[in-house]
Amino acid sequence: MALLVGAGPALAQNAAGTAAKPASDDSGIADIVVTATRQATNLQSTPIAVTAVTAKALEERGITSIGDLTSTVPNSQFRRVQGAFGPGVSAFIRGIGSGDTSLAGQPPVAFYIDDVYYPVLLGANFDLLDVDHVEVLRGPQGTLFGRNSLAGAINVVARQPNTHDASAYVEATTGSYKRIDLRAGFNLPLNDTMAILVSGLSKKREGYQKELDFTCQMNKNGTPQLAGSFPYVNPLGNATKLDSGDCVIGHYGGEDVRGGRGSFLWQPTPSIKITVTGDYLRDLSENPADSVVDVDPTRANANMKSQAAYFGLTIDSRFMTGDPYTTYATYTDRIAACTVIPGNTYYNGSVNERGQCTRGGYSLPNHNNLANWGVAGKLNWDLGNHIALTAVFAHRDLNETHTFDTDGTPLVVEHVINHLIEKYNHAEVRLSGTSKLIDWVGGVFYFHAKGDQHASLQQPSSGLQRALHTTYTPDSKAVFANATIRPFGEKLSFVGGLRYADDKIAVNFSNISDVSYLTTASDILFKVTPESKKLSWKAGVNYQATSTMLFYASAATGYSLPGYNTRPLQKTQVEQSDANSDIAYELGAKLDLFDRRLRLNVAGFYTNFSSRPTTISGAEALLNDAGQPQVGNQALIPLPGGPAGSTQCSPTLVAANTGIVCLGRTYFRNQPAKIRGGEAEYTLNPIENLLINGSVGWSKFTAPDIAARTVNRRQSNPFWTASSGIQYKIPLDRIGGSITPRVDWTYEGSQIVSGTSTKYNGLLPAKSLFNGRITYDNTDHNFSIAVGVINMFNKFYYINVFDYQPLGYPQTDAQPAAPRQWSLTVSKKF
Repeated sequence: MALLVGAGPALAQNAAGTAAKPASDDSGIADIVVTATRQATNLQSTPIAVTAVTAKALEERGITSIGDLTSTVPNSQFRRVQGAFGPGVSAFIRGIGSGDTSLAGQPPVAFYIDDVYYPVLLGANFDLLDVDHVEVLRGPQGTLFGRNSLAGAINVVARQPNTHDASAYVEATTGSYKRIDLRAGFNLPLNDTMAILVSGLSKKREGYQKELDFTCQMNKNGTPQLAGSFPYVNPLGNATKLDSGDCVIGHYGGEDVRGGRGSFLWQPTPSIKITVTGDYLRDLSENPADSVVDVDPTRANANMKSQAAYFGLTIDSRFMTGDPYTTYATYTDRIAACTVIPGNTYYNGSVNERGQCTRGGYSLPNHNNLANWGVAGKLNWDLGNHIALTAVFAHRDLNETHTFDTDGTPLVVEHVINHLIEKYNHAEVRLSGTSKLIDWVGGVFYFHAKGDQHASLQQPSSGLQRALHTTYTPDSKAVFANATIRPFGEKLSFVGGLRYADDKIAVNFSNISDVSYLTTASDILFKVTPESKKLSWKAGVNYQATSTMLFYASAATGYSLPGYNTRPLQKTQVEQSDANSDIAYELGAKLDLFDRRLRLNVAGFYTNFSSRPTTISGAEALLNDAGQPQVGNQALIPLPGGPAGSTQCSPTLVAANTGIVCLGRTYFRNQPAKIRGGEAEYTLNPIENLLINGSVGWSKFTAPDIAARTVNRRQSNPFWTASSGIQYKIPLDRIGGSITPRVDWTYEGSQIVSGTSTKYNGLLPAKSLFNGRITYDNTDHNFSIAVGVINMFNKFYYINVFDYQPLGYPQTDAQPAAPRQWSLTVSKKF
């Protein structure tokens, strides 16, 4: 237990607006109420591996978004996705997950915000504003949470208005990188039956990665010859920059977010409660920090070399700044429109049918632009005899634009700009009841959405510039039921659940060349409708040995729809995939011991991931309409394991100047996997005011292509995760309150993220991170002051590594995590 000392997910403190309720004797660790079974139950009597993070716990650990939950949930990883996927979050639970935010993505972790389904990872890094608690359910949840819950589900429960007390709060934070955060809110009873709850936030922080002017920096380094004739970003500022040695022209990794949320409660009778909620979020944050960590000049093709030669440059290590907190990426093409570079198939003076130059001379925004709003209504009706009706109706609207500089150099290997519009309608009606014999819930679910994507791909490396337009219309209808039966009394119970779902997604895909407004043979046009009718099930048995000891065993299924290649660049890449499906078997125990001074929740699991269509990355030759290489006519070798007609494109062909252009591609291969592991969460309250809590998780991922390896090759997750922390509340009556110091530790073992990177061999090493916080609470005047430090020992590490070399590019990029940051927060409650 000493090794696991830590900051766990369910802290004992009970605070206004949290889900915690005091123990019956007002001592020991408090109970927490969760809705993981679609009914309100005590966390310790809920036979599911679920982490419940209360609002107080979020505050004490400095967690403000979904992406920060990694530090609390065992065998799980949540983080901001790599820049190509926009302002989204990658979510992995027990080795299963995804970081693809595309409209066609099937994220294996289902997101619910106040019972409203959120279908994609784009924009899913929610700011946890006025949250009551967050529930993270581990293992497939197909019966109650439906499609795309192969790995688990995240259920965010917000604070609700109340008609009893008027209250308000205001909070201001300042800190590193010119950070200024403001939060405020109030609850106002209008009368005995109505109340409103309103809250808002503003967050502003400068990025921790510096954008450098390439030519300025080469001069500053004393190597002006390495800049060739590449122009300054701002010619008027050249002299000033050279004199001052300041080559910084921007930043990445910053934050610029504003949002608000309002809820109206009407309770016309004691048995009927109606809540209407609206929220709005605007995110103009800078693109994520991204740096070039490896360059292999042999992978630069003729287009890349001739583009560099236009400025008197060669593609080599000069584009690596040597400091991961700096980059030369500018999202700008410095070659003027209509420029002709001999031997280059991109800069060839191309014009469209209207006589317009379509290539070169542009600048893309280097920040995302997200507007996300929604409105939801919920009816809770107590029908009597312990039977209740819940109905949820919601609409959400998302409009987002993001860009990505694939290569991270001052040249243009590939630039992408995406504009997505998504609209969702969701309805769910549930009827539930409780009795000595049975607890049950059943309902119907309906979801309909419309997605529209416009994107432009500038790819001088392959000679392509293409316009993409995809419409995406998912429909989902389901009926479900879940019951816990106690035929022999309170100690022994049986769980059963079923869900029948009818899901489909109608997709109309268009990827056309920029050189013609008419359809040409090189254009990619197709329609697909992945669909499935699926029966999901769950079965389990529970044994309540004592009032504080629960043991359970269960089996449950999860699934997602069939998919397709969402990013084909030529016709050989049009391909569909099978559906995902898995079954997880779990043994667990939930224990409150030593007069409720120790809470220990443990689980062991085995997941049979039977249908697992995996995307395999590679490169193939760019073909013309006749199915031959775009330039040259050399014999090509089939792509091993790839679809019929696909070819491989090796650096040898490129280096030999054969004229063949390599084009990145992915294809699908079913690779069933077995995942086994265990996890534990604990909270220890040995004496008054001392709290120790934490978690530890271990999992191993075995699939046919990695059976001989000792690391999780395709998992993108570590074998081990752990978190720990300790806090002690020191009463100080002389200053009218208390001081609470807290230290948190998070550990992630090493993990494979790429198999071909020559810089890191695709391996992210293990890391330990420490955060600290000291809080002064003044009970007389109801305010607090907190000083916090994130990454206390300034540990350097990469969040992810993205190796583009197997896709036909010369570089490997990595996303550096933020260095040490301090903050000062002052809050006041009224």
